[in-house]
Amino acid sequence: MDVFANLLLGFQTAASFVNLLYCLIGVALGTAIGVLPGLGPVATIAMLLPLTFGLEPVSSLIMLAGIFYGAQYGGSTTAILVNLPGEASSVITALDGHAMAKQGRAGKALATAALGSFFAGTVTTFLIALFSPPLAEVALKFGPAEYFSLMVLGLVASIVLAHGSLLHALGMIVFGLLLGIIGTDVNSGVARFSFDVPELTDGINFVVVAMGVFGLGEIIANLEHEAERSLMVRKVTGLMLSREDFKAIAAPVVRGTALGSILGILPGGGAMLSSFAAYALEKKVSKNAASFGKGAIEGVAAPESANNAGAQASFIPMLTLGIPSNPVMALMIGAMIIQGIQPGPSVMVEQPALFWGIVASMWIGNVFLVILNLPLIGLWVKMVSVPYHLLFPAILVFCAIGVFSLANTAFDVYFMAVFGLLGYVFRKLGCEPAPMMLGFILGPMMEEFLRRALLLSKGDPGVFLRRPLSAAMLAVAALAMATILLPALRKKREEAFAEDD
Repeated sequence: MDVFANLLLGFQTAASFVNLLYCLIGVALGTAIGVLPGLGPVATIAMLLPLTFGLEPVSSLIMLAGIFYGAQYGGSTTAILVNLPGEASSVITALDGHAMAKQGRAGKALATAALGSFFAGTVTTFLIALFSPPLAEVALKFGPAEYFSLMVLGLVASIVLAHGSLLHALGMIVFGLLLGIIGTDVNSGVARFSFDVPELTDGINFVVVAMGVFGLGEIIANLEHEAERSLMVRKVTGLMLSREDFKAIAAPVVRGTALGSILGILPGGGAMLSSFAAYALEKKVSKNAASFGKGAIEGVAAPESANNAGAQASFIPMLTLGIPSNPVMALMIGAMIIQGIQPGPSVMVEQPALFWGIVASMWIGNVFLVILNLPLIGLWVKMVSVPYHLLFPAILVFCAIGVFSLANTAFDVYFMAVFGLLGYVFRKLGCEPAPMMLGFILGPMMEEFLRRALLLSKGDPGVFLRRPLSAAMLAVAALAMATILLPALRKKREEAFAEDD
């Protein structure tokens, strides 16, 4: 079968010494990032983008991918031991994981998280290998109208699936779109909304926005709550699961993996939505629903499997369509562009070794993560115990260096600080910044495909409705917005997010 031939090519690429080394660096760094609250994979990947200039494309992308799904592993450690998730997707794990730690079962909780994540990562790797080729074949038939409609659908989905108020999510999308059009118009060469500031004529660098909103904003928010950190367990024992434990987690792990694999593909979905949905599902199907929140091992197994599956499944639209489903995937697309690679379905055809090397590295990275996480629990515990006020100055310095190295200008550093304050304000107002980032990345691409489609149709907007694929995607987007605005469905959505909180 072609799938096995493609995976063989991928393993041959990923198993080279250099790529194995960068995969190990990525997952180790990702685990550390997940363990330490206040940085996260978005800011870390943004900081490391300038360092990837001198690397081979496949090595840099393997390392950045490892940081992303490695952070999902590491986030569970602080969620269980400190009741402070290192990653947003591990918030739900803290409910039962920390309760297990209080009961002296921290080892079992950590082992469950690691094994569930490994299973989910393995399954999702093969799903990517199985579904990416047919999806890329369909995408190769896309024209400008289809790409524009696909991006509209992606933005609508991110509004519908955003955590919190629909109005807030819509406002963040619009704000991101407005930020994206700052710079020089490609067709006319006229500077737009630059306010005669020379540094804005090339637009705002998405690394600056990402590091400000997600990096600095998170640092300020964490400093506000530093007093809440208290290490419950300083020595972890009992990492071996019993036969009863395996029986208890088997079905939740499978259900979490399946749900995460589906939701991870959706724009605005990914790891966080998957983990919340898996926990809610498990609570509904469990015969012992009353035990959830009080140390149920199923409450750790399901969300941890789902968040890792969701994280890796989000690579499918990024690799095959060139569409980011979350801010991390947006940064991955930025890394590909930096390396001179045009994201989209042509990558699989023109650079198969790169495409399949990234896919195969995900399974290798998951093996590394199991090896790293369980034996090195003591190291992660020590990292958690470091006071945050000693960590954040180093994080700030690395952020400033990373941003300054983009264009060797202090303007970007100041701009990052502005977006950092905005990120903190967004959190205070209950506005999720992810839709803004998606709008910022997709906005210029949407404008380009819109103009191209209208030029080809001689200004006729009906082209978006005459082409079947384009019309179908716009219809789905309109249906999604219409249904979510219905009072009954809106109430259900608000109840679901209230339960997550």
